[in-house]
Amino acid sequence: MTTQLFQQIQEFYDASSNLWEEVWGEHMHHGYYGEDGNIKLDRRQAQIDLIEEILSWADGLTIDRPQNILDVGCGIGGSSLYLAEKFGARVTGITLSPVQANRAQERARAAGLQSQTDFQVANALEMPFADNSFDLLWSLESGEHMPDKVKFLQECYRVLKPGGKLIFVTWCHRPTTATTPLTTEEQKLLQEIYRVYCLPYVISLPEYTDMVSACGFKDLRADDWSTAVAPFWDVVIDSAITPQAIFGLFKAGWKTIEAALSLRLMSEGYRSGLIRFGLIAATK
Repeated sequence: MTTQLFQQIQEFYDASSNLWEEVWGEHMHHGYYGEDGNIKLDRRQAQIDLIEEILSWADGLTIDRPQNILDVGCGIGGSSLYLAEKFGARVTGITLSPVQANRAQERARAAGLQSQTDFQVANALEMPFADNSFDLLWSLESGEHMPDKVKFLQECYRVLKPGGKLIFVTWCHRPTTATTPLTTEEQKLLQEIYRVYCLPYVISLPEYTDMVSACGFKDLRADDWSTAVAPFWDVVIDSAITPQAIFGLFKAGWKTIEAALSLRLMSEGYRSGLIRFGLIAATK
């Protein structure tokens, strides 16, 4: 099942990444629209602001500049190249998509950052790196794809150096209790999101914090930025109806078309409070 899922993820991003870059640019993640989600921003600026806001929230990185960074789920290198330039650091990016890895390498050469960066096709549950290799592990919207979230976080812990920092941002569902479980309608919406976006499942932010603590991380911080990022999906929907996007969708194939037609699922998830945008920062 895991092998099949990884193949689905690879094929999805192989097919859709070129279109995303043509329409949206190099950053394949949410944007930040202010704490209350009310600030109107250029879509690319909102995505850059998200990176900067996350770094600021995570503390200490403007003082203790990371020198060796791992970007898990690097896409076409948006965050990797941004972090490499910002910190003057060495950045390694991993993805399941050969198309993404190749494009990230091309973009690194164009930016003159090829000597600072390396992009590989690799499985985040079995990272091809030695123990204690990195002083920052950056994972921006890739955790939702992990079929074994405990194993993923254990791998993050393993490859970080003592004192190294984890910055982990991922899609979640709302917190649940014995008296407030997910409803039948909520489970139905989640299953549709899983199917369209090749996700095995998502969990709540409190469940993630328990896992991170159990792995041995310390100095843990967690926050929910759902309100700040929720406008992103309405902006994506607006951009998907341009002639450029429609033409690109037909070139990309049915799975990408289906994902575009299903953008409303995520927008609905945020409006209902089911989908949450969770942040965790912790130290090894």
